[in-house]
Amino acid sequence: MGAAGVEAFLARLAVDGQVASATQNQALSALLFLYRQVLGVELPWLDEVVRAKRPARLPVVRTRSEVQRVLERMDGVHGLLARMLYGTGMRLMEVIRLRVKDVDFAQGEILIRDGKGAKDRVTMLPEAIAGDLRDHLRRRKLVFEDDLRAGKATVYLPEALERKYPAANTTWPWQYVFASGSYSVDPRSGVERRHHLDEKLLQRAMKKAVTAAGIDKPATPHTLRHSFATHLLENGYDIRTVQELLGHADVATTMIYTHVLHRGGRGVRSPLDALL
Repeated sequence: MGAAGVEAFLARLAVDGQVASATQNQALSALLFLYRQVLGVELPWLDEVVRAKRPARLPVVRTRSEVQRVLERMDGVHGLLARMLYGTGMRLMEVIRLRVKDVDFAQGEILIRDGKGAKDRVTMLPEAIAGDLRDHLRRRKLVFEDDLRAGKATVYLPEALERKYPAANTTWPWQYVFASGSYSVDPRSGVERRHHLDEKLLQRAMKKAVTAAGIDKPATPHTLRHSFATHLLENGYDIRTVQELLGHADVATTMIYTHVLHRGGRGVRSPLDALL
């Protein structure tokens, strides 16, 4: 296909297929890969095809009482994970991939490595979960010691780190805080070892908790991150501080939470309320 054919195809996806912007962009990316990597053909005009813009959506936020009702119905590891998401503002995969060495109880903080945009950042470790997290790590270390005796204590490390520190993948600091309950074969290396917890288990546990709490509005683990940001702004914290805690590159991304503050439109109090 030439330029006209590709543009017509993408336009048909949007107009006739009424697909989401992400689906249209995925089709364009697939075409770019096909021509460049498979066919070995450079088509500079393909870069100029206009990509569909994602519609601006307001984040889904739950009230403090709704968050509390959901958290009260989650226990064990899933309950701890949910409280960490709401208490720290971490993304789902950031907490799932957390390593032991990145939890600092002395400083009361968590170091988030290689977050979105390949950036590191620091967030707080809530005092309310510090004790439960210590207990969890004590139990987790017993599992690690059993794995060590079984010769299955290796953990995945990025290739550069694995070459630089060849013995680090069997040490306690590099272990996942939230590990899987069973072994699996790593498709990258063929090694049988314990991976991190499957994030789908937390998603299912939260879905059950939302239903049990009688909340008829949507809520996912990512909703806890949105609620974290909104509730901090409601408490009067500076938006730049919230931006750093969330790891947003642009404060404009954080500004979207001002639209969902539970104080009327854009968080502004009506002058009529002040008058009356």
